[in-house]
Amino acid sequence: MPQRILFYDQINRNKRNSVFLIISILLVFIILGYVIGLALGPDYFLIIMIASIVISIFYVWFGYYNSDKIAIASVQGKMANSVEHRSLIHSVESMALVSGLPMPRIYVMPGQQINAFASGRDPKHAVLCFTEGAISKLNKQELEGVVAHEMAHINNYDIRFMTLTAILVGMIAIISEIFLRSLFFGVGRDRESKAQLIFIAIGILLAILAPIVVYLVQLSISRKREFTADATAVKFIRSPTGLINALEKIGNDSSHFKNREISKAIAPLFIANPFKGKFKGLTSTHPPLEKRIEILKKM
Repeated sequence: MPQRILFYDQINRNKRNSVFLIISILLVFIILGYVIGLALGPDYFLIIMIASIVISIFYVWFGYYNSDKIAIASVQGKMANSVEHRSLIHSVESMALVSGLPMPRIYVMPGQQINAFASGRDPKHAVLCFTEGAISKLNKQELEGVVAHEMAHINNYDIRFMTLTAILVGMIAIISEIFLRSLFFGVGRDRESKAQLIFIAIGILLAILAPIVVYLVQLSISRKREFTADATAVKFIRSPTGLINALEKIGNDSSHFKNREISKAIAPLFIANPFKGKFKGLTSTHPPLEKRIEILKKM
């Protein structure tokens, strides 16, 4: 008999893993900054650091405070109709009561693929969006499982957590870009020494590799948050059955988004990867459906 998994243990384990991964991004940031400081000198490094912080924070701040509007607009979502989407609205209302969260705004987006996502900077500004396919193809229990998963993202402040991650990743990418461009224009090379040349070489290597490494770590964090949301959904509804059946249907669903493009920026928000057959393994925003189902069956 397979060993049972307590949803509390699963939630805590994945939260710890997410924190560990974001600490690893911070370490990359510190190491990259230290090497650039040695390569170009503290004055140049300070300028690079200030510029990268200002640019990345402003860019992500705008996206953070408008995340719900941007996400809904990008998928052409429309407000759910109280008559046509009565079952969906009732499921969200019930889950809001169970979770103790404010009632989010509910939207429906075109597309027959079974999918859904949550967005918004906090529970008071949260939105849920479901594809037409999710509403038509899932039964009541399965739809409740998907609603619980998306409400779990809101409950866990995943948008806020991923925004912090995006700021750090963005800063590393900008620092690397500015450093490489500054070398092209000969900045900081007026006092070159053998030691400085070594640090410049190390800095170039780190500037090339660091953005790739932290991007992969960012994707890993996204996958961990999916496992956490699954476990939190079980905590809300006290049964994994609905979510298991929904994920199985998603895995067997052959529908794709046609004549439209889902932005890669919002792909991590969906309950399942909207780009079917693409971005697998380390480059995937979501863990394999089979793995998620396997864990849920042990709860």
